Parts: sequence; structure tokens; C-alpha cells
Amino acid sequence: MSTNPDPEFEEASNLVAETPDAATASGSDQLTPQGHVAVVVDSGGSYGAEEEAEESDRTALLQEEKQQPGFWTFGYYQSFFDVDTSQVLDRIRGSLLPRPGHNFVRHHLRNRPDLYGPFWICATLAFVLAVTGNLTLVLAQRRDPSIHYSPQFHKVTVAGVTIYCYVWLVPLALWGFLRWRKGVRERMGPYTFLETVCVYGYSLFVFIPTVVLWLIPVPWLQWLFGALALALSAATLVFTLWPVVREDTRLVAAVLLSTVVLLHALLAVGCKFYFFRPLPLEHLAPPLQASSLPPKLLLPPTPRAKAT
Repeated sequence: MSTNPDPEFEEASNLVAETPDAATASGSDQLTPQGHVAVVVDSGGSYGAEEEAEESDRTALLQEEKQQPGFWTFGYYQSFFDVDTSQVLDRIRGSLLPRPGHNFVRHHLRNRPDLYGPFWICATLAFVLAVTGNLTLVLAQRRDPSIHYSPQFHKVTVAGVTIYCYVWLVPLALWGFLRWRKGVRERMGPYTFLETVCVYGYSLFVFIPTVVLWLIPVPWLQWLFGALALALSAATLVFTLWPVVREDTRLVAAVLLSTVVLLHALLAVGCKFYFFRPLPLEHLAPPLQASSLPPKLLLPPTPRAKAT
């Protein structure tokens, strides 16, 4: 009696004969104890990549654990000058185009105030004020030779001290007042001191082209340019401070914003009168024509008519 082999057994035998390694691998898998993991180490670059990733993670952790430098060190202030040109231009555009509901701090500073822009804006404004103030007298002398002009270099110092004191002292007083009101009104969240300085610094940029336009010797046009610049600059401050002061009482908010606008107007008007003061009246009036007669010439008395 002949028996036929099982077809499935023959198929398995043929498969084992063709791939002997598969049987060895299968047996080794069965011999692997349960709960243990077989680790295969590749001789390629995967192991080096893992070491590089671990090294980068270790470096990141060390940088996070590194302490911030103190405010008395140069490294502390270096971060406030770490700003690129695109960010400065974006913040200048934001100060030139204020609109309601557009917070300068939230939309342009984004918790990263800088001192680079305010520093150079104040320096440029002080220099332009001093130069244009001297140019005004030069142009006036060309129109009227009787005007005596001498270079006034002290105007550079006056302009620099005035602008920098305004940009630092007024925000300091404003920041201190808002911090005090925060203790009274818990819902108020004032800006930081550097954010306040940054807003004031960028708000003065509009006065740089305005001061150049003040060289036009037309008084009403000068006041028109000054009023437009003051409106844009003050609007930047008001729209930025309003989200903070609106949580306070109406009286305090109105007084605070009015004081901010008034101080801004005093700065603009003071610079207009000091650096572009009108000429004295004796220079504006035409000079008297000198008499052609000698000063001590005695005229002969007129003869009187004889009485008859």
C-alpha cells in the first residue's frame, strides 16, 4: 500500500530548503527569553547620530540652566540692542500709522523691547534740531544782511539733554504711577519700564522730518506740520496706554492721558520756540534811510518880513 506525501508538508520542506536562514532566525526568535529585547547595533552612522542628538540636548539644557547676567553687566543690556533692521522699520511704521485698537506694544514689540531704535531716534532728532536751528539763522542772514549770525554749537547739547531726559524721565514717572495704581486696581497690568521707554522713543520719529520741514520760512505752514506731527505722536502714546488705564477710574484715566498729551505738546512747542525762534523786530523792520545832510549843519535862518 503506497501512501502519498502530504502536499502541505512538501511545500514546507521546499520552503526550508530554499531559505535555510529563515529557519535559523525563527528558532532564535523562539529561544529569546520573554521580557528581553534584542539590540541590533548597526555599523553605519545611526549610532553617531544618536550621540550627536544627545550632545545637542545636553547643550540646550546647560544653556537653559545658565543664569541671566545682572543688570550692572554689559551682557544684560546687550540683549536690548539685538534687533535687526526689519524689526526697527516695522516699529517705525507702527509709530507713524497709529489707529484705534492697534496696540503698539502687543503688535510691534511682542515682549521684546529694544533700546537701539529709541537711542538713535533721539540722537538723530537732537542733531537735526541743532543743525536746522542754525540753518534758519543762515537763511535769514541771506535774506537780510543786517542780521549777524554766529554758529551756536551749544544747541546740540541743549537738544540732546532735552530729548534724552524726556524719553527717560517721563516714562519713569509714568511707569511708577502705573505700578502704584496696579496696587490699587488689581486688574491693571502695566507695561515694563523698557517697554514704556521704547514706545516714547519710537513716537518721536515723526518729528525728524517735521523739523526739516520747519526750514520753510512760512509760519502758518510750520505750525501746520508741527500740529500733524504732534497728533500722530500723541495718538501712538494714547492708543498704547489706553488698554492699561481703561481698567482704572474714568477720572484717573482722563487726567493721565491728558498729562501725557500735554507734556508731549510742551516738548514740541518748546523746541519750536527755542530752535526756531522768530527774529527780533529790529531785524524784521526795514532800516531807516540815512539823511544826506551832515549831522551838525546849521541852516541859515529864514528872513523875516519887515513890518511897515
